[in-house]
Amino acid sequence: MRVRYIISQIRNIVFGLRFLLTLQIFFGVTFIVGADKASELKYVPAPIDNPLKGLVPYAGQENAASYFPHSMEFSYLALSDLVVSEGLYDWERLEKLLQDIASRGRQAVFRIWMEYPGRAKGIPAYLEKQGVRITEWSDPHTSSSKAKKCRTPDYEDPRTRQMLHDFILELGRKYDGDVRIGFITAGLLGSWGEWHTHPRTELMASKEVQAEVMDAYESAFKSTRVLFRYPAGPKSIQYAANDDRPFGYHDDSFAWSTLETDKSEENWFFIPLLNAAGPQAIHKWKKYPIGGEIRPELWGQIFDSKPKLKRAQDFSLCVSQTHVSWLMDSGMFQSKSLPERLRRAKLQVGRMGYEFYIKTARSELGEAGLKVKLKVENRGVAPFYYDWQVELGLFAKDRRLKVLATDWKVTQLLPKDPPRSWDTLVPRAIIPESATDVAVRIVNPLPRGRPLVFANALSRRLEKGWLRVGTITKR
Repeated sequence: MRVRYIISQIRNIVFGLRFLLTLQIFFGVTFIVGADKASELKYVPAPIDNPLKGLVPYAGQENAASYFPHSMEFSYLALSDLVVSEGLYDWERLEKLLQDIASRGRQAVFRIWMEYPGRAKGIPAYLEKQGVRITEWSDPHTSSSKAKKCRTPDYEDPRTRQMLHDFILELGRKYDGDVRIGFITAGLLGSWGEWHTHPRTELMASKEVQAEVMDAYESAFKSTRVLFRYPAGPKSIQYAANDDRPFGYHDDSFAWSTLETDKSEENWFFIPLLNAAGPQAIHKWKKYPIGGEIRPELWGQIFDSKPKLKRAQDFSLCVSQTHVSWLMDSGMFQSKSLPERLRRAKLQVGRMGYEFYIKTARSELGEAGLKVKLKVENRGVAPFYYDWQVELGLFAKDRRLKVLATDWKVTQLLPKDPPRSWDTLVPRAIIPESATDVAVRIVNPLPRGRPLVFANALSRRLEKGWLRVGTITKR
């Protein structure tokens, strides 16, 4: 009986081998003993200076890199430096700014202003010569204890409106899609370009003028992300509706007047405005970025366990509710922080924006080629807002042999979404004989730009953002 059982098992094995051979002949299926199985990869927090997220210092701030990691730099620009005459533009200052920031491997965030408390220029000189009315007044609410002079143009004057329209279109023609630019905050209207003239609210541009500026930005910028200061829906009294516009928002009083409170006089805070603007504004972060500035009074100390100023709001909660990707905070870049503040800052800033983690990976070499199957998830609070190229690389240990473009997407992968599948087949004919490893990376299009690093184990991280996701075993 035992002999018969053994013979029966041998027949089953032979039949199975014949069946596999038939599949291989007729369908081109190759089965490889020991092919890599999908395995869950170890999670390790990604660097907090990944591109297009985190804290942002002013451009060229001395020793900023040694004080806190960052991937972007911010600067203001006076409109009068760019619009030198009617229909005539000088881009030298902006070009110099972008080149300088890019030389450090970082992208720029900038805002252009016409009025800035304490500064005399900003309004294009030709408008004044043509007789556009300029109102000079003192703003008692600046960060300085001394009131500063403001110069507000007549935003309703047709000449001002035409200048704004033409300038924005020209700015878009020249810079939309420029990889040196991370984000643009719309600016142009109001004190500091923040779309208010508080307390002289009567001087602010009307909703009609605001809508014209947004129309121009919408026409001019199809790629580079533009952010506006205040969320507004159709029922807003003060601001033209932007809830259905392709723009993000920037909260420039972050963690000071961000969260909703029980005080009616604080309904101008960011979250109350967002809620009042309606569902489209509330969910805007899913497609358009949220940025801003930590309130200057809170710079640095907001990361302490107990900030000195009681007005400070819970930073972690502010990040969760706004889905913010980046924030200006010069306080962390002015001097060396105490170890505990630095530790807490890195932990909190690491939560901002996106964080891509390759959860599982499988590579299998068959007759047709190398099958690569990845699962990627976003462990941050916001998606990634640019369609950067994802590449597959074939390596011989640490030496890159071949790079292949993929059609994989990184945009609109939301936090808490199910992992996204990235699958492809690399034809066997193009796989170098010496290739031993397969890797993946998301390409920063800025030449010498900071690499986007996955939230995976350090042992898998290769040069320039490459992550090893499998091995190539030839049979």
